[in-house]
Amino acid sequence: MNYLSTRGHPDRKRFCEILLEGLAPDGGLYLPETYPQVDAATLARWRELPYAELAFEILSLYIDDIPAADLKAISAKTYTAEVFGTDEIVPLRELEDGVYIEALSNGPTLAFKDMAMQLLGNLFEYELARRGAELNILGATSGDTGSAAEYAMRGKKGVRVFMTSPDGRMSPFQQAQMFSLQDENIHNIAITGVFDDCQDIVKAVSNDLGFKRKYRIGTVNSINWARLLAQVVYYFAGYFQATASNDKPVNFTVPSGNFGNVCAGHVARMMGLPVQTLVVATNENDVLDEFFRTGIYRVRGAADTHETSSPSMDISKASNFERFAFDLVGRDARKLRKLFVEDLGLEGRFDLSADAAFKDAAGRFGFVSSRSTHADRLATIRDTEKRFATLVDPHTADGLKAAREFLAPGVPMVVLETALPIKFAATIVEALGHEPDRPAKFEGIEALPKRVVKLPADAEAVKAYIAQNCD
Repeated sequence: MNYLSTRGHPDRKRFCEILLEGLAPDGGLYLPETYPQVDAATLARWRELPYAELAFEILSLYIDDIPAADLKAISAKTYTAEVFGTDEIVPLRELEDGVYIEALSNGPTLAFKDMAMQLLGNLFEYELARRGAELNILGATSGDTGSAAEYAMRGKKGVRVFMTSPDGRMSPFQQAQMFSLQDENIHNIAITGVFDDCQDIVKAVSNDLGFKRKYRIGTVNSINWARLLAQVVYYFAGYFQATASNDKPVNFTVPSGNFGNVCAGHVARMMGLPVQTLVVATNENDVLDEFFRTGIYRVRGAADTHETSSPSMDISKASNFERFAFDLVGRDARKLRKLFVEDLGLEGRFDLSADAAFKDAAGRFGFVSSRSTHADRLATIRDTEKRFATLVDPHTADGLKAAREFLAPGVPMVVLETALPIKFAATIVEALGHEPDRPAKFEGIEALPKRVVKLPADAEAVKAYIAQNCD
């Protein structure tokens, strides 16, 4: 299996090369040259597999430069009941007739990011040991990626983590999860700005090839293909739990900010998983909803990025959208580069509304979208607790609101859970008047000492900090 850049760089690379690299040299994102196809017989065989074995089967289609026995051991080490709380790993529960919630938040940091990050940590440690190398991970988080990465990488040999986050824009619980870690290989950097500033810094540093090579910079954001690949697995697992046979379609609704989570669903669908519709659920930062409604992709600046009660989705420049756009324009790297480098870079937007490809977004690729407001989230949280005695976090509430707009008779609608409610306690209190349940291991976390530095939204300042802490 070889990987190419969405922007047309001529090199083709193997999985373990791109695992440690992040962005391609031309600033593009890596994708496989082709999506492996899964036939009916394979789906039937996979349906009965435990999660760790299903993960191995899917990963092995994309990873052929790690010996099969080693990859199987890594999968088995990652996906255990001890780490994720249940033997099913991602148990599905029916909320109401035809609407299901897939539990993705039973990992160490109570958010769906653990599903991929735990695997990524084990893959990094394995490959770095095999090479006798070290890696400095630079990341950006709007809330959950940071803690999931840090908990997955803490204590890992040969790995340092430098995690940027928008100062003051995460929930107190999210901040405490990250900033309370005292491990020497974990560095938290609070950036004066919004998440998109953090993401721009990660890309700017990654595009400085000299600095990247000198300081061995890698990434754990969903621009890293390995992380997105790990997320493909739970689409298959959710499908098998929601259906009794492989001739039945299913729909997924995915709370979306950076487009990585739902892009994994796109990959699963391209592989042959019978997914009829992928519903992109956004909040007031609705750049993705605007595109799927109009064909116009328009990024917003910091001043126009709203601070909302589903803060992990407060993103106005969706990095992973480039992967889907590459498929949407027929894998034409020249056309993709014009859209994302010239049009987006110079004008802050591109317009596919008159392009025949735009019709494929819903038709051929099954994408639709919706938008939620703070009032919608509060109403959904209240309704879900009242009718179903189930508490959901604000992001999952965005998903439920969107899911109900696209229900199809006889087709299960699976909503991907984003996080446990305790991570967003203030919104739960506003909606319901009481605190959500808190796992015992996180009691008093907000009062713990914090280890964090504040820096301006400047890539050079971040590079200087990395250099200082790598010597």
